Amino acid sequence: MVVSPHPLATEAGRAVLARGGNAIEAAVAVAATLAVVMPHFCGLGGDAVWLVCDREGRQRCFLGIGQAAAGVTATSGAIPTRGPSSMLTSACAVDSWGHALAFSEANWAGGESFADLLSPAIELADGGYTPSGSQDFWLDFRAQEHPAWPGFAEIFDHRSDAGLLRQPELAASLRCLANDGYRSFYDGPLSEAIADGLAKAGSPLNAADLAATRTREVDPLALDYRGTLLLAPPPPTQGCATLAIMGILSRFDLAETDPASSARMHLLVEATKQAFLNRSSIADPDFDIRKDDPAAAMLEADMLDAAARNIDPASAMPWPHPGNTADTVFFAVADPAGRCVSVLQSTYFDWGSGVTVPGTGILWQNRGAAFSTEPGHPNCLAPGKRPFYTLNPGIAIRDGAPCLLYGTQGADGQPQTLSVLLTSLLDDGMTPEQALAQPRFLLGRTFSDSRDSLKIEGSLGAEQAGALSALGHEVAMLPALSPIFGQAGVIRLATDGTVEGTHDPRGEGGAAVVAGTPGRQP
Repeated sequence: MVVSPHPLATEAGRAVLARGGNAIEAAVAVAATLAVVMPHFCGLGGDAVWLVCDREGRQRCFLGIGQAAAGVTATSGAIPTRGPSSMLTSACAVDSWGHALAFSEANWAGGESFADLLSPAIELADGGYTPSGSQDFWLDFRAQEHPAWPGFAEIFDHRSDAGLLRQPELAASLRCLANDGYRSFYDGPLSEAIADGLAKAGSPLNAADLAATRTREVDPLALDYRGTLLLAPPPPTQGCATLAIMGILSRFDLAETDPASSARMHLLVEATKQAFLNRSSIADPDFDIRKDDPAAAMLEADMLDAAARNIDPASAMPWPHPGNTADTVFFAVADPAGRCVSVLQSTYFDWGSGVTVPGTGILWQNRGAAFSTEPGHPNCLAPGKRPFYTLNPGIAIRDGAPCLLYGTQGADGQPQTLSVLLTSLLDDGMTPEQALAQPRFLLGRTFSDSRDSLKIEGSLGAEQAGALSALGHEVAMLPALSPIFGQAGVIRLATDGTVEGTHDPRGEGGAAVVAGTPGRQP
């Protein structure tokens, strides 16, 4: 099965599985296609975080996270969220594709060529496609801002070209990758054009920064949740925050609460608050001089016990912490051999920095805006450092085999949405479709509401919302299935070999099942 937020990307992955390719190969085709058809959320100028797992016990995380420019200097005040001053970190998504394929070849008998996997993306960038409702939504949402972004409208405002979006410069960049290999983005012919374009745009990134960009392969974090092992990426991602929420919830009997009740939502919200109290300690471990591992500390049994005791079922804890806003894409693939991939790919904010690298068609990320400028802060900006990262795709394992692939867009909202999904799937026995349709909450600021209120999806109902208000939550009701609550995806793998899954009803993505494809065996 392939699950992604765009039908053209889902089809690209399905075609790879149908001809016998494995999950990683299909995922690379999906990733490249999404870089073309969802430019508002991801692209070649962004990053990616991967989890891979198989029935032979391999569990690996690929952190495709770009580092800050070597020549970056500390700054006072907030880092700009748009423009060249936000283009502080390199882009590692393309390197993560190559790294994943090397793992595929070494461990999963991968044999697909990189060029073939990029072919659907190249065709769509060249010939054009009809943008999704999501892309139109975010184009309209930034209508007052994007005219100030040089060259943006000429490339991305498709309404001037009979509704089709063609990206010939991006197609040329993708052809360079297909012909010269993925590292040409970093130390080949394409890298020269990128470095030159970055300099023209005013970014501090240069050729040496591109050449130094590498994916890190590490062990994922793990937490046992009622007999199911949940995997998440380690720092600098917030994966430990998601696991901490689930660890706190494991101290409660959720069978006592209806999944669509105010009591259940209150518990999930308060568990999120407790886990987020320590989230600011997460940073690039390569730059962390602290003796204690903050991720391990957040998942210690004593810490989770104390957090659970701090939850008052009759009262909401005040929430003074500011939130972060960002967008991304989640996709997942499971192949017939049970080899699984769960990925998030992003340029941070919708439309990233707003700056397209001249001559390349590559919209660069603004992930540098995630750094702190507070001296001594664990996530303080420094040359070569990776910023705190919200991306945290997940895989769940039962009896040694992957049983769930899941993830969502939404920055700070990712752990919150995952708490709804995982409790629905694991505690309430819902199908992926039912879990994805459950009412969601979003604590903190969003693009639509600058208050640190508790946003509640309208499908919860006025009575339950009133009950949450009575508990002390500052409730703000938003429409049911609003895109503000993110787009998630789920694949469930049963022990009898059946598979089910879908993408979020809040978007236009979906799932594709490929039957009777044995694939290549390692």
